[in-house]
Amino acid sequence: MLLDDIIKISAMESVNIECKSRLNRENTEGWLKTIAGFSNAEGGSFFIGVEDKSNKLIGFTRKEADNERNFFNNQINEHIFPRPIYKLSFISYQIHDKELFIIKIDVSESPIKPIILKFKNVPSIYMRREGFTNGATYEEIIAMSIKSHNTQFDVLDSGYEYKRENFTKLLSFYSEHNSGKELTDKALQSMGFFTNEKILKNGAVLFSDDYSGERTQIQCSLFAGFTKGSERIITINRFSGNLIDSINFIMEFVNLRMNHAMVKLPDSRIDLDAYPERALFEGVINALAHRDYFLEGTQIQIDMFKDRMEISSPGSFYQGEKISKTYDLSNIISMRRNELICKVFVKCNVMEAAGTGFDKIVSDYADADENHKPYIFSSSDHFTLVLPDLTYSLGIKNDSIPAIDVLPAPPVSEHDEKILAFCCNAPRKASEIANYLGISDSTYFRTKILDVLVSSGYLITNKQGNAKAYKTDIKKVKV
Repeated sequence: MLLDDIIKISAMESVNIECKSRLNRENTEGWLKTIAGFSNAEGGSFFIGVEDKSNKLIGFTRKEADNERNFFNNQINEHIFPRPIYKLSFISYQIHDKELFIIKIDVSESPIKPIILKFKNVPSIYMRREGFTNGATYEEIIAMSIKSHNTQFDVLDSGYEYKRENFTKLLSFYSEHNSGKELTDKALQSMGFFTNEKILKNGAVLFSDDYSGERTQIQCSLFAGFTKGSERIITINRFSGNLIDSINFIMEFVNLRMNHAMVKLPDSRIDLDAYPERALFEGVINALAHRDYFLEGTQIQIDMFKDRMEISSPGSFYQGEKISKTYDLSNIISMRRNELICKVFVKCNVMEAAGTGFDKIVSDYADADENHKPYIFSSSDHFTLVLPDLTYSLGIKNDSIPAIDVLPAPPVSEHDEKILAFCCNAPRKASEIANYLGISDSTYFRTKILDVLVSSGYLITNKQGNAKAYKTDIKKVKV
């Protein structure tokens, strides 16, 4: 009995069909790349229980089909990202009065591309063309990226089923911030938390009680002085868990380590926290809500210094321009990168329905002097909110750019003076220097300008996290 006997397939459809008699347990990459290739192209149909080339039906018992389906789903979840969109169904047929099943997986073209297949931490991108699956070309990868630029991570289907008992922390968080009210399933579904078939969206999974994946990684650090590159690190704590626990982790870390002071007034005294609680909470919510969850291997960073705290979130402002240091927080406009996550925070009454939430931060610092005003900046890969420590009387350390009198001879480039001045007070990463100069952080810039200044002794390099940082040798210049 052949596949054509139970399903009519046209000649045009046949190029987008792949058949396997059984899923190979020893070489899962061999068939997973077909699913990834379908997703990166125009979709296709994948049959299990059908002999390749001959299309002869091999079939499964009901129990065997269930096992094969579960193995398929587990391998997809483990090795392919973003999760491809597919519909899996059992097709029954009779042979010798015995009911058997084949499995049909209809794979749709993915709205977010490229779909990546990862084995042993090595990512690969495949494309389906004219009945064959091969590695995608450089031009195809660029075209896929451009086509899917506006797709949001959190609204894609996860493949996981919604179960109310898995979201006790979210439900308690909602009740706490809404006078004891209950967050209903109807309200969750109306936000797009799960589909009519009870399938969770990606953003919803991040709220589940047992989530512990890499997409919510956080690193909180406390430094003894003013910079990362030259100061002793007192402590570093790392965390990965659901978004509710993430909020609590950051708030607890900062509250346990921030400074407190007592301010004398003419007829009383008031207690003063380094960081106003509402401003801190708004900054944390903003970082979680607008983080780019597509970026694997990244983390939200909370860095506490002697004079300030920096809250950095992966991804620049969504569909917004890169901005240099600005104190005008109220006028910053940024589109939501994660629509579902923002809706949940709004529903929980911890985020404004419109705007960035920076107004509350500005309000909490309204009475502070100019050296204690919060500011924000963004680059191509992160945005950072800076909250001054109100108990540090001098305010944020002066980081003004000095004038440089001695320059390399012969000059390396027209940017020499600005680079050496910018790197005088603190070590800077190449991306920060390029952003300051208003030029591209290119290979040419690093090798033909920065590296030449290093080899001539005007710049000294050291490590800042995992990146190289550049610091001016002040013995070589006159400030």
